[in-house]
Amino acid sequence: MTDMRVPAWGWWLMALGLAGFVAMLAITIRRNRGVRRSLYAWPYTLWMVVFTVLPLILIAYYAFTDKAGSFTLENFANFWDSNRAMKNDLLRQGFDPNALGMGARGTVNVGTLVYSVWMAFLCTVISLVLGYPAAHIMADREFKLGATIVVLFIIPMWMNFLLRTIAWMSLLEDNGLINTLLQGMGLPKLRLMYNSQAVLLGMVYNYLPFMVFPIYNSLSRQDPRLSEAAMDLGADQWTTFRRVTFPISMPGIVSGITMVFMPSVTTFFIPRVLGGGNTEMFGDLIERTFLTADDWNVGSALSLIMMVLILLSLGLLRKVDPEGEGGSLI
Repeated sequence: MTDMRVPAWGWWLMALGLAGFVAMLAITIRRNRGVRRSLYAWPYTLWMVVFTVLPLILIAYYAFTDKAGSFTLENFANFWDSNRAMKNDLLRQGFDPNALGMGARGTVNVGTLVYSVWMAFLCTVISLVLGYPAAHIMADREFKLGATIVVLFIIPMWMNFLLRTIAWMSLLEDNGLINTLLQGMGLPKLRLMYNSQAVLLGMVYNYLPFMVFPIYNSLSRQDPRLSEAAMDLGADQWTTFRRVTFPISMPGIVSGITMVFMPSVTTFFIPRVLGGGNTEMFGDLIERTFLTADDWNVGSALSLIMMVLILLSLGLLRKVDPEGEGGSLI
């Protein structure tokens, strides 16, 4: 089992992190000219400190320490070389990993990260291709069923994420609804489960609304007089879309890309259910490192690497959409 004891310097690090957070809070109160307006934020502030700030500090602590609590970068080296721990064990036992044919760098961790980013990229692109036309149709003021379609997109989100994913098993499994229909028509069964395509389908299904609603939010707030003015000046529908509608919807597009890419690259339940263990994404690797391998240090390093990717995505969102105009769901 992992040694959960934190050395004295670890407690000092957490104390400094909390002190910095309290200092920023004090500056915010001062800018708001008193405590009265800030009192309403105290419940959220307490929640954020306990469940966000402290866990982040603990993850950083475990990522940069070994099991004895000493500072090290070995955890990040283990990410780059998944065979590094095994080779170190062989060296401690007096064996030469190169002589045993185990000197090559293990690429499991890096390969899993690349695969996860690629799957998240495909999910984001497919969601954008499917979601933008849907959002454009729903935002059309002349389309009377737009509000109805919005409700149809929202209703599945009321269902639990796990149940939505498990429901696809009844459709895709060997004796599921799709293969039953194919057999009824005299066609052979298809292997629809336990592959990358099934995982990608589950990801697109679960995260598509997060692409649609930010774009819909941007398009629905567009002033229709802008398109009318462009057409009055001689622009056709394609030119009006390319020069007016699409640029206006860009904040929603960037927000949707960020909101789909981030959960896609960290998902772990969808590959387990629809991939059947034949596919592993970075979220599965982190969970396996924490729970199965019981290695909190390497698992924290993997989590920290994923946080950096997420922060880069958020930085892109802030750069392209600094006002957060496309950020709300409805």
